[in-house]
Amino acid sequence: MRFVVPAVASLLVLQAALAPADDQRSALSWDALGQVGLVKQQDRFVPQFPKEVAALERKEVRLQGFMLPLDTGAMQKRFLLSAVPSTCGFCMPGGPDQLVEVQAKAGVKYVLDPITVSGRLVLVREDPGGLLYRLTDAVTIEK
Repeated sequence: MRFVVPAVASLLVLQAALAPADDQRSALSWDALGQVGLVKQQDRFVPQFPKEVAALERKEVRLQGFMLPLDTGAMQKRFLLSAVPSTCGFCMPGGPDQLVEVQAKAGVKYVLDPITVSGRLVLVREDPGGLLYRLTDAVTIEK
């Protein structure tokens, strides 16, 4: 019993030290991502990102959504995160402003429930697949 109290105290100190690090990651909303527009530049259209989102480029952000795997298997290192769950295995649940490509540091277990990921935000300006957002070096945040 005399070892339990110091162990619990140590865990509480460790948790308090780690808590501010979570606060450093800006929470990103799907509403903010959905404010992207298209502007014509010469002979093509390019995305025009809202100032709120552009200010977060290359910064650590967190976002909650639903996993859409891009490969078979229980663990996914690269997948799409969607604002809404998919109702069809062959259909995209939203437009490009409602999808974020996630490149994880390590494999993430595929689940149907919403997940929260944290990673460095990249604004994609020229993607042949039409993606607008990417999170690199992403990790899942446990609830």
